[in-house]
Amino acid sequence: MPDLYLLDPPVAPHWAPFQTARPLCECRAGAWLIRERWEAIADAATTAIFAPPHLHSFVEDGVPAVRPEESVAGPALIGRSDFAPTGVTPDLPDEAAHLVNEGETVGWWVPAGATWTGPETDGTDVAVDGMRLHGAFDLVTALEHLLVGDVADFLREPGDVIPDGSLVLGDPHDVMLLGALIEPGVVFDVRHGAIVIEQYAYVRAGTRLEGPLYVGPGTEVLGGTVGWSALGPRCKVRGEVTSSVFFGYANKAHDGFLGHSVVGRWANLGAGTTTSNLKNTYGVVRLTIGDDPVETGRQFLGSLISDHAKTAIGTLFPTGAVVGMGANVFGAASVPKLIPPFAWGLGNERQSLEGFLTTARRVMPRRAVEVTDEVAASLEAAYRFATGA
Repeated sequence: MPDLYLLDPPVAPHWAPFQTARPLCECRAGAWLIRERWEAIADAATTAIFAPPHLHSFVEDGVPAVRPEESVAGPALIGRSDFAPTGVTPDLPDEAAHLVNEGETVGWWVPAGATWTGPETDGTDVAVDGMRLHGAFDLVTALEHLLVGDVADFLREPGDVIPDGSLVLGDPHDVMLLGALIEPGVVFDVRHGAIVIEQYAYVRAGTRLEGPLYVGPGTEVLGGTVGWSALGPRCKVRGEVTSSVFFGYANKAHDGFLGHSVVGRWANLGAGTTTSNLKNTYGVVRLTIGDDPVETGRQFLGSLISDHAKTAIGTLFPTGAVVGMGANVFGAASVPKLIPPFAWGLGNERQSLEGFLTTARRVMPRRAVEVTDEVAASLEAAYRFATGA
């Protein structure tokens, strides 16, 4: 079994707002984290993540060590974090090789006795299936391309019996329950894809679920219509949610529309928070980040909301909004397209490091996650990187 290393891209505007908060491989592409996708095709756990300096102290349950890029002795596989692999383990030769997708190198194979010293390593080409990600906005694109297959994979094994009082539109075999609690009166619409609900998840009566849909362990779906989405572990979700990704441990526990959006860990969307996911002109969405707009190539794109961001009740996001890590959004219903990391309100004020950590120490234990000295150091490193403090 080879070692597996993941290589994050350099910091760049098109990876905002998530690159401040976490390694890119810890983002969700379809039902799975990018790291989990690499681990599946490598048939190996990740040894380490090579990421930008401000993430070297990153700590999260289940995440391997994050450190600077270094030489790697074989046998080893090095995968790019801006590529979401699919399919099966490729046939790897006895000599060094590039993993290639559509003519672009997305990884490297280092055989026993060889050493990888960086992305320029020579080698033969080995084709690998998957999807190249060109920016954070492509996490929505990945959802559209990968989720149908991701949830279908679960159907190979038997699941729990659908409880009495449920209504299924389509084939009941496309509903996969794995130890979830489902109240009577839930509608499962699987005519366009399967629905998978993991253990300890909970779905309240009156909820309409539309496949393809993945609901992670311990997540609560509390009403409304939720479809074509991937909800990570320990979230609370309610309202109209479509084509959206939750990394995990986030709250949208009230009504409001969320469409074609990505929500980071520990984000909290206040009651009535609503995204626009389509311009009035029906044109392509551009993101306002830095000096130059970021071209997404997407007609439908809602909001990219980073870890630990918070919104006030009734917040209205324009199409293609970007909300930085730790931002506390309040002060007006309609808000700008770009909210800087650790913003306090809508002006130029930033919350203090002490204030941010105080809030985190209140929030994270509510999901049984302790803010240890290591976790606090990780959050502080992200704060200092984003604010220049």
